[in-house]
Amino acid sequence: MPSTKRYSNLDLVNTVDSFPSPTVHPALHAERLSTLTLFTHATHPLGYLLPPVVSALANTALSGPHWTITGATVTLHGSTPAERSSNMLKTLTSWRSANTFAVLRGWRNEDYAVYSPPGTLYLAMERSACALFGVVTYGVHMTAFAPSPLRIWVPTRNPAKPTYGGMLDNTVAGGIAAGMGVLETLVKESGEEASFGRELVEGCARSVGCVSYFYERHKSAGGEEGLLQPEVQFVWDMEVGEGVVPRPGDDEVVGFRLLGVEEVKEELAKGSFKPNCAIVLLDFFIRHGIITPENEPHYIEICSRIHRRFEFPTW
Repeated sequence: MPSTKRYSNLDLVNTVDSFPSPTVHPALHAERLSTLTLFTHATHPLGYLLPPVVSALANTALSGPHWTITGATVTLHGSTPAERSSNMLKTLTSWRSANTFAVLRGWRNEDYAVYSPPGTLYLAMERSACALFGVVTYGVHMTAFAPSPLRIWVPTRNPAKPTYGGMLDNTVAGGIAAGMGVLETLVKESGEEASFGRELVEGCARSVGCVSYFYERHKSAGGEEGLLQPEVQFVWDMEVGEGVVPRPGDDEVVGFRLLGVEEVKEELAKGSFKPNCAIVLLDFFIRHGIITPENEPHYIEICSRIHRRFEFPTW
């Protein structure tokens, strides 16, 4: 995306929630799992590993003596989150130096948290490597909108960005680094991306739920195609008046437009939005009564697919 194709709402969901679901497509899910290896901790599956990743882990000269591979499972050594984080970093640093995986060229020096059991920190690992291990990652997305008539502030991503350059985005969006809270991240990203001040965000932004999906990455995501990326996005709405105009605070986006509902729908149909941002907008339209069971034939499937339950421990 984007392309000359016209995307239905279900097409947009299929693009992002693309890993077969055990409930919607159990046979396809079982077939897909037969090609993968489980990254595990005790009785908890943490993520799915593709064969090239398992092969790299099996090479102790490359990955170090930090891993045990037994049948269809892989475990990381270390009895504490700090030990596991350190061992993971040693492996990833070696891979980066050896240029083992292209996705690590996007190294961020920013850690994401992995949980096991639910709510308990298992380790913190370099953000760019998370899709190699198929672990759940987290972010915040906020839609800033003006009412009567409803219009949405839509930014255009910097064309120079290595991931989804030039595509449309949500008003504010960003990943949650290890040790950061949800609102804390929203305030930070709002200032950096839209020049929204803390007082405005804390006073006007409303937490309205979350969306979740299991993405098999496309080339436009950067790095190897087909890497596995289950994600949870904490979703926020912020109603703003005519005097509130977002402006780029860094080089993430190049500008904002205030688009009406029909204009946003058209850009969605053209595939202009970053894929997961399209899902957040569908959720917005559902919550605001713009997408309804009367005008969307796949309403139930869309609602369930953008709130996917994972087989992995979560925050």
